[in-house]
Amino acid sequence: MQVLVRDNNVEQALRVLKKKMQREGVFREMKARRAYEKPSERKIRQRAEAVRRAHKLARKRAQKEGLLPPSNRKAPLARRPTSGAERTGEGWAKP
Repeated sequence: MQVLVRDNNVEQALRVLKKKMQREGVFREMKARRAYEKPSERKIRQRAEAVRRAHKLARKRAQKEGLLPPSNRKAPLARRPTSGAERTGEGWAKP
């Protein structure tokens, strides 16, 4: 995994790295490896995850075909401006 640091902005590069690691499932795997998991428990967990994925896929297909109404999830919030100059316009107060 590789992240480029632009203009010595390490904080932004760390945020990008954490987001990439989250998508790859690194944090979930680290948490799972903290303690030993018996093989029988691992099989049970993997089966449950497979069932969950199958149900999710079936639900998405049904929504796409119009058999179910679309999900009630809200759209993601618009990104907020980052620089101080952008905050002063359109209802933004100075910090």
